[in-house]
Amino acid sequence: MAPGLPTAMDRPHFIGIGGAGMSGIAKILAQRGAKVAGSDAKESPTAEALRALGATVHIGHAAEHLASDATCVVVSSAIRADNPELARAAELGIPVVHRSDALASLMDGLRPIAVAGTHGKTTTTSMLAVSLSALGLKPSYAIGGDLDAPGSNALHGEGEIFVAEADESDRSFHKYAPEVAIVLNVELDHHANYASMDEIYASFETFVDRVTEGGTLVISADHEGARELTRRVTTRDVRVVTYGDAEDADVRVLSVVPQGLKSEVTVELDGSPLTFTVSVPGRHYAHNAVAALAAGVALGVPAAELAPALAAYTGVKRRLQLKGEAAGVQVIDSYAHHPTEMTADLEAMRAAAGDARILVVFQPHLFSRTQELGTEMGEALAAADGSLVLDIYPAREDPIPGVTSELIIDAARAAGADVTPVHDKADVASVVAGMAKAGDLVLTMGAGDVTDLGPLILDRLAK
Repeated sequence: MAPGLPTAMDRPHFIGIGGAGMSGIAKILAQRGAKVAGSDAKESPTAEALRALGATVHIGHAAEHLASDATCVVVSSAIRADNPELARAAELGIPVVHRSDALASLMDGLRPIAVAGTHGKTTTTSMLAVSLSALGLKPSYAIGGDLDAPGSNALHGEGEIFVAEADESDRSFHKYAPEVAIVLNVELDHHANYASMDEIYASFETFVDRVTEGGTLVISADHEGARELTRRVTTRDVRVVTYGDAEDADVRVLSVVPQGLKSEVTVELDGSPLTFTVSVPGRHYAHNAVAALAAGVALGVPAAELAPALAAYTGVKRRLQLKGEAAGVQVIDSYAHHPTEMTADLEAMRAAAGDARILVVFQPHLFSRTQELGTEMGEALAAADGSLVLDIYPAREDPIPGVTSELIIDAARAAGADVTPVHDKADVASVVAGMAKAGDLVLTMGAGDVTDLGPLILDRLAK
């Protein structure tokens, strides 16, 4: 049986309760019996889902939303210091808890798997959650995106396993103590918090140091950053299991054979071949599945059972999610916002789509990321047959002088890409409708609100 409710979390108030990470923790607490409350900037299906679990969700941020009997206030790194509910918490003397500490408390007494890496965390965490559930192991999980099935980003399970996405962006993954840690890749990102690769490596080393005694690190044998991290942690008291295409990988990928929007994957595990199906397209997703397989085996789940169960994973919202088809044009949503992710998703779609044209509606995410990686983003867009580039989605950041989408557009054009700037999102649907032809694929791509454009594009195409 999973442990009960931490005493300090029995009446939590979440500022920004609708966020992917925050809502997952709130859902688990509500399912464990907590009296959950919180606020968010706008109404959403997530807010409604929380209310269905008994949570009180206010829209907008105001001091009066914070009840005086709250036992703690939960925040993420995105919450600004001048938030009125945060100020009210200080007046009332209510403890403020970072979401990573709240999540860590939910793992106490369980067998955690923490999934880290610059990209692929949500997919790999989801693959584990779905496959372990399919085997009847009833895991708890907290994921940074909504699953296609079972339809939630978090669940309080009755089993002993807790699968969590471990976020390196603000170093919050240092709070977890996993029995099994996964590191998918190590690259420079989150430039507002990390100034160099040395800082990134140091942060991941701290994460690895948190693995419990007798635990396991599952790490890519292919990505140079991951291999360097492996070299740096060889003196740690942790079992290391590598996976990938590399000949020296402990779990070696022998082949990934595309089968439409699926892949047949064969790995060599303990000296024997094992073949299974991954129900989403792309070599990078196949490798995510192999990481999930290696982690489950490290926790004691038989490979012969876990491998076929991985086929139960059918995707996460915003990860190459088909939004619909109109006038012979398929519209697919991609969360890719880092050049490596953009390239991987475009390669996956090219392999699955054959000769079909691929058109991208790209919205850059964060000024700091665009400043550092804008050239690489533009170069990645050269793999598409045509792209629309929107203005930067700021999220938690203030503008940086001179940093605009033009950095990406210039780089894309220099790489030979066909790029059209669009400054008003209201114009996107009509511009796409003028470009797209029957048989084309349209990808809405980015981590911001570009995802909202898919239905509008479909409506415009249908007219």
